[in-house]
Amino acid sequence: MTRSVTTGPVTARAVQLLAVLLVSVCSVNPVAATVTCVEDFDRGVTSEAAGARPGTPLSAALSQKLDDAVLAALPLAETPGVIVGVQTPDGTWKKGYGVADPATGTPMGPGMHTRIGSVTKTFTGTMLLQLAEAGRLSLDDTIDAYVEGIPNGDRITLRQLADMTSGVASYTASERFVELFLDQPGVAFSPEDLLTFAVENSPLFEPGTQYDYSNTNTILLGMVIEKTTGQPFETSLRKMILEPLGLEKTVWPGSRTELPEPYAQGVTLQGVDATPAAPLVATHWNPASLWTAGELISNLDDLLVYGRALGSGQGLLGTEMQQARLRSFRPPDGYGLALRCNGEWVGHTGEVPGYTTVVFHSPRTDTTLVVQANSDMPSGDCEEAKETQDVDEASGLSCSLPAMRIFNAVAPLLGETAPQNTAE
Repeated sequence: MTRSVTTGPVTARAVQLLAVLLVSVCSVNPVAATVTCVEDFDRGVTSEAAGARPGTPLSAALSQKLDDAVLAALPLAETPGVIVGVQTPDGTWKKGYGVADPATGTPMGPGMHTRIGSVTKTFTGTMLLQLAEAGRLSLDDTIDAYVEGIPNGDRITLRQLADMTSGVASYTASERFVELFLDQPGVAFSPEDLLTFAVENSPLFEPGTQYDYSNTNTILLGMVIEKTTGQPFETSLRKMILEPLGLEKTVWPGSRTELPEPYAQGVTLQGVDATPAAPLVATHWNPASLWTAGELISNLDDLLVYGRALGSGQGLLGTEMQQARLRSFRPPDGYGLALRCNGEWVGHTGEVPGYTTVVFHSPRTDTTLVVQANSDMPSGDCEEAKETQDVDEASGLSCSLPAMRIFNAVAPLLGETAPQNTAE
C-alpha cells in the first residue's frame, strides 16, 4: 500500500500507543516449570547438519504455495511491504512484496536492510552464553557484581535477566522516557540513562517468581558483556558472532541514524498525531535508546544464516550449552534464555518504530523462516490501537503486527504449527 507521511506534536494518544508497543504484549505471569520446545535434541543440535545447498531453489510447487499465502495475508497486514525468506535442506525461497518507500513507490526487495528490533536480544543472549561457556562468567552471578544500584541486585542473576524473570521494570514502561523519546527521537540515550527510567519503577516482583518482558534486562546484559570483555559491545559482537558467521550485512549503528543501502523506509503511528492515511516515517529515529535490546540492522540473507545458527547452535554454542538453552523455555509465555519457542519454532520477534521482524528456526526440520516488514502498525481487533487506527471488529481478525501476520500465514506450509501472535 502507498502512504503519505506527516509530522506533528507529541500527543497523549501517541504516548499511549508507543508504551503499548515497546513494552511486551505479555502481562506479568507467575513462573512455571520449564518446557521442552525441541523434543529431538540429537537432530536439532548437531555439528554437521546439511542445510540447503547455496543457490538451490525450493520446488516450484512449494514456492507457489508460499507466494499465494503471502499475497493472501498482505492485505490484512498494515504495512507498505514485506520481505520473506525460507531456507530448508531442500532449498531457499526469497521474495519482496509491496513497496520499500511509500513516497517513491520503490519496490521492496530481498536484499534491503531493515531495523530488526528485539531480534537483537538473541545476539546479546548468545554472547552471554558464549562467555559462560568459556568460564568468563556464570549465569548464576548476580548483577550487582557488574552494575551497581539495581534494586534486588544482590539476588538477581544473569540467568534471570536473560529469561525475563528478574523483576526489573522495562525503561520503555516509563511514561517519562516515552515522552522524552517521542519529543526528541533523534536524542541518543546512554545505557546509564536508560537504567534511571527503569530503577524508579523497580522492583516489580521478587527475582525468579514471575515473568515480565523487560528491555532493561538486556541493557544490563550488554553492560555485563562490556565489563567482562573489556571492549565496546560492538567490538565483541563483531568478534563473537558477526565474523564467525560471515554476517557482513548486519550492522551495529551506535548513535548513527543512517541505514546501509539499500534499505526500506519504515512507517509508524507512533510519536506524532499521525493517522493510518498519513503515518510518520521513522527510518532515521536514533536507535541508541534500544542499545543491546534492539539496535541492530540486518538483511534477509544474514538473518537466514543467523536464524539457523541460533536454532541449532552451530557456529555459536557447543552442544551442551545449546541444549540447555533449548530446555530453558517456561510456560505460558515460552520464553527462555533470550530466546522464544512457539510449537517447535525457536527464535524471536522484533519491533521498533517503523519496522517489525520475525526470525524463527525449526530444529526438527532444519527450516528457517524470516519476515521483515517496514511498519510496526498493528491490524485486526486491537483494543489498544482503536483510538489511532480503524479496526474491523466484525472481521474476527486477531490483532497482529505485520511481520507476524505474514509469518503465521506461511509457517503452516512448512510442516509446523504457526507460532502464537507475539510482539516485542
